[in-house]
Amino acid sequence: MSIETDVDATSTGETTRVEDVAGDLGAAISNTTEHEAFEDARRAVQESEEAQAKIEEFEATRQEFMLARQSGNATQEDLQELRATQQELHAIPVMAEFLEAQNEIEARLEAVNDAISAPLALDFGDNVGGCCND
Repeated sequence: MSIETDVDATSTGETTRVEDVAGDLGAAISNTTEHEAFEDARRAVQESEEAQAKIEEFEATRQEFMLARQSGNATQEDLQELRATQQELHAIPVMAEFLEAQNEIEARLEAVNDAISAPLALDFGDNVGGCCND
């Protein structure tokens, strides 16, 4: 039995073919309606002064909560404040549209992951990072 290494695969052209197909897959994903909607929604959030201000407020509140939690001083009130700030952020129309678009692209990518994983008999997305999954 011979185990093919990356060098062997490259010399046979197999790695190049797989990488080419992966590049085609990436291009195909970037042309889906889900990806286009996600990119449009992302740009809208970036261009929205209201959304950017609320994101900054949320991040500051989250940072304060994380510091309080690390020092053992976080209260239920702190957590409620963080959640309220997050709800205010998510209630902004452009952010709500972004979150919906994000959910749709994630669902599409999960379907792609399932299609890749099926013939491999493993969860491609979970194993893509590499190291020791037991």
